Amino acid sequence: MVAARETTLQELLEGAKQYQVPLYQRTYSWTKPQLKRLWDDILKLAEDRAHDPKATHFIGSLVLAPSPANGPTGVAEYLVVDGQQRLTTLTILLCAIRDHRVKHEDPMHRDRLNQQYLINPWKPSSQTLKLVPTQADRAAYLACLDSTPQAGGADPVGEAYRFFTAQLATADDPADPFDIERIESAVISGLALVSVTAQAGDNVHRIFESLNNTGLKLTQADLLRNYLFMRLPTMGEAVYQALWLPLQDRLTPAELELLFWLDLVRDDPRVKQTDVYAAQQARLNRLRSEEEIEAEVQRFGRLGVLLRTILHPNEEKDAGVRRRLERLSAWGTTTIYPLLLHLLDRREQGRATAQQIASAMLYVESFFVRRLLIGRATANINRILLSVVTEMDAGLPVDEAVRAYLSTGRKYYATDSNVRSAVRSIPYYLNGRPQQRNLVLRWLEESYGSKEPVELNSLSIEHVLPQTPTSEWRQVLSADLGPDENFAEVHEALVHTLGNLTLTGYNSELSNSPFSVKRLQLSRSGIRLNQEIAAQDRWGRAEIRVRADALADRIISIWPGPTEQASDQSDVPWDLMNKALAELPAGSWTTYGDLAALIGSHPVPVGARLATSPAPNAHRVLQVEGTVSPNFRWSEPDRRDDPRDLLRAEGVTFDEYGRADQAQRISTEELAQLAGVTPEDVPERLPRPRANQDLDFADRFIEQVTALQGPQVATAVHVVLDAWTTMGGTILYGTGGETSCFLMARGRRHELGDIWPAAIYPSGKFEIVFQHMSVRTPFNDVILREEFRQRLNQLPDVDIAQAKIALRPGFPLTVLADADAREAVTDHLRWFYDHAQAPTAETLIME
Repeated sequence: MVAARETTLQELLEGAKQYQVPLYQRTYSWTKPQLKRLWDDILKLAEDRAHDPKATHFIGSLVLAPSPANGPTGVAEYLVVDGQQRLTTLTILLCAIRDHRVKHEDPMHRDRLNQQYLINPWKPSSQTLKLVPTQADRAAYLACLDSTPQAGGADPVGEAYRFFTAQLATADDPADPFDIERIESAVISGLALVSVTAQAGDNVHRIFESLNNTGLKLTQADLLRNYLFMRLPTMGEAVYQALWLPLQDRLTPAELELLFWLDLVRDDPRVKQTDVYAAQQARLNRLRSEEEIEAEVQRFGRLGVLLRTILHPNEEKDAGVRRRLERLSAWGTTTIYPLLLHLLDRREQGRATAQQIASAMLYVESFFVRRLLIGRATANINRILLSVVTEMDAGLPVDEAVRAYLSTGRKYYATDSNVRSAVRSIPYYLNGRPQQRNLVLRWLEESYGSKEPVELNSLSIEHVLPQTPTSEWRQVLSADLGPDENFAEVHEALVHTLGNLTLTGYNSELSNSPFSVKRLQLSRSGIRLNQEIAAQDRWGRAEIRVRADALADRIISIWPGPTEQASDQSDVPWDLMNKALAELPAGSWTTYGDLAALIGSHPVPVGARLATSPAPNAHRVLQVEGTVSPNFRWSEPDRRDDPRDLLRAEGVTFDEYGRADQAQRISTEELAQLAGVTPEDVPERLPRPRANQDLDFADRFIEQVTALQGPQVATAVHVVLDAWTTMGGTILYGTGGETSCFLMARGRRHELGDIWPAAIYPSGKFEIVFQHMSVRTPFNDVILREEFRQRLNQLPDVDIAQAKIALRPGFPLTVLADADAREAVTDHLRWFYDHAQAPTAETLIME
């Protein structure tokens, strides 16, 4: 017998209570996608409660059972049968809120939040914690609870704490003294849960198993279809044959569900795809007659034709509209679908011309491209796109309305001056998704209108000034340096900018070659972008900046900017710097130059900013050689302690000269990963491989490794791949210009999903994908990832810092040239493969 009731976090945590996570539960495993969904819901709820204080948001259930250890001490103890991930996340969030308010408002918030919601004061030590996580998570959780220097480590608990810390810093508007208080109130009393409590003596493990038994579930489209035809007792057969069956034949089940969501979100952008059936049912409940239900099915059929066009642009008859649909489809942002459906619907109803909707789509394309160029590809993009239809001016022609909506507010529709500044300084290569970066360069090349067009789909992005500079390149760039400039920082500031990038099919041949060699190869290319570079006598800072300015002019001519109402955004994205700093794990450090390259600035203004404006983890920013800057100042005016003492307490190692360990340094590329501007790389699937296509990519991969790393390293890589397939693994190759190689331990169809330990790049990196592993069983257990890291660190010249266990670090392919190291790598991969294949408790126990 169980009792269920709706409750809040406040009611759950107030009073003398303790919630214990049983040993059979998995360790804490929420990652950024789940954390971001929760945070977005909380922000929306806080906004709603400003207008309606009683507004709530349901986040799921919590199944509890009285602990067998309950005694007469006055603390009600419960086992968390189901919902521990949710409850743990919310308490970590409360720790982050507490620490933010203590730092920025009043120290009294520490005792207030601790004593109300996080601990049981004046109780025995075994009952002090309100939440007792699993043993594996306890140290990381206690670090957050006690605000020790180890809080916010690289483990999943630390990652959640760092995520919420960064989001709170971003959400805190200095002009609004109550914004964080509203967020706290939304969390404490606005999030609604259903608490299901079992009775004493119930078999808790049996309850847990029954909760997690899964079968073939009906989709929301199935449920809606059943509901509609339940409402058609006499007309059902005719409506099914005439209207529903053609719709069902036109769209897949997933596309049908998408259609029903798009129909809802055009009127209410807050509707989630998980709520499609409930929201459509609530709307359809207002209809009374079978004829009204039939009309709705007919309307769905008409919208289904339009969605089919969006999903298959080649079926669009108007050339201008087809071109824009193809480009937006290639961009890969599905939250544009509600607007596209609305535009096609307006044309269908005669309320807009094909030319107007093609123009509207061009403004959206321009919006995407310009945001990518200024390093804001993902900032609030989903919320903006889902709100266009409901919030744009209905009185304007549709293309003007779309442009006007995207131009107002803080939507980052970059002005021409923003574009010119960003193209010179923002690390284009580290922002957005790889295919989007590649698309912009392809579209730039297409804009030349060559009479002999080149096939661009197979081309990859080439750094003219290479990412790993040789002595020849160092000599060229050093000639451009001023007396106080550092080579490494200037190289980092230039190498990923758009002015230094082009497209080529000769990436492996060009590699780190001197410019004289690259220039000759590029001059033979049919690509106009390359011919312009080949026309230069040298390739240094001045040439990169001149090309950046020329590209900016071309971009401005191709992609129209916002209306005059749009204002220039800040040229320096300090908020992005703060977000990266907030995500910087304990036990790591970065440099002023790395941060400057990330945000398109210079080390000097970054140092000045950190010295005068509070920023999270500013003490983790050091000079390039790993020393504390002589100008470093704590944001607290009375603080005088040595930042190295705190860094040591967090796990950073210093040598006898006071220099931090370079292995623990977080590079610009890794900062971009932490800040979310560089999404995780995944293997590219080949949907319909032709005969021997996999072999073609395998050959191309080895050819590229041989060209870039030499025959000895190529042979060593081949030996490792043979060993991997012999033990049962498979290999998947990327389809880009640089043919990457993924070591697949499980395929996508495996019951636990796909997983791979490493990706190999011919340019020289054996990449360990900890970021990917962290959301795959069984390596979502940080203990296994840590063991894998320690095993790899036994290899010669490999030193992966513990702080990088949430990133994608690696080691040079040249390590494999040593026979003993190669054999050790094979042993470590076999260890990984065996763990990926072994059945675990999680195959039966999933929350």
